[in-house]
Amino acid sequence: MTLRLVTLAVLIVAAGASWAFSGFFGKDLLTEIAILAIFAMSLDLLAGYTGMVSLGHAAFFGVGAYGMAAAGSLLGLGGLPAMAVAVAAAMALALIVGVFVVRLKGVFFIMITLAVGQMVHAWVFRSEALGGDDGMGGIIRPDLGTIGLVLDDPADFALFALVLAFLSFLALDLVARSPFGRLLTAIHQSESRARALGCPVERYKLGAYVIAAAFAGLAGALAAQRDYFVSPEFLTWTVSGEVLIVVIVGGMGSLLGPVIGAAVVTLLKHQLSDVTTYWMFFLGLFFVLVVMFADRGLYGALRRLKRRREAAT
Repeated sequence: MTLRLVTLAVLIVAAGASWAFSGFFGKDLLTEIAILAIFAMSLDLLAGYTGMVSLGHAAFFGVGAYGMAAAGSLLGLGGLPAMAVAVAAAMALALIVGVFVVRLKGVFFIMITLAVGQMVHAWVFRSEALGGDDGMGGIIRPDLGTIGLVLDDPADFALFALVLAFLSFLALDLVARSPFGRLLTAIHQSESRARALGCPVERYKLGAYVIAAAFAGLAGALAAQRDYFVSPEFLTWTVSGEVLIVVIVGGMGSLLGPVIGAAVVTLLKHQLSDVTTYWMFFLGLFFVLVVMFADRGLYGALRRLKRRREAAT
């Protein structure tokens, strides 16, 4: 059995056991991890597979969250239709912005996406229709009573979030393993070579940008449902920075790496904050150690250990 399948199986068993035996706080923690995992996997498609490191990814997360809230408060929609609106809004923004930004590379792409993210944050912050700096409430969770789920119950909502995280992994893994995904990897490895071979580079990068935004919007919609509230804090550049750290810690270009990163970072954050007021220092120290001694992240470290074990035998 491959390391990938073993890791996936361990994650599923751990999530299932935690859901079955944890209390309210444990289930809320699982929900937080699931949301962050979806968000991180969406960024991994950009940064890990396509080489587009974005510091404005929170814009799509926030638009998804506000799309969920606005669909309920302004359009009278709730549940799954509101989630569809949230994802569509994130994709629409990505399509508009992506036409311009996918032509950029390296630090120029990073800085422009950061600027776009800050522009979206500033607009939401000043928008009276979206509640300004007070944020918005009135968020309605989907009605899944027909399949026996009451999402106002923390256990059922945690299960809902975990299932969506698993389906997101399957969907993004399908994208990554498809001919489209292989071309994204080729663009990452050598954009000039892909262009010389006739690949419409900008079109593929735009496709990746929109797909990543869709899953970031889904994560935002789930975050809005979790809190029953959204605020401009969902759109700050620090949110983009934090999810990028999660991807780096877990391991770029693997999809499973960001899931591991989401679980480890979330658990560490909560555990350290219970022990010391200097928890951010120790969390930062952990990040530094991972970057220094596991340059491909935690999942990359597991790969290296597996290769060494195979070489020894």
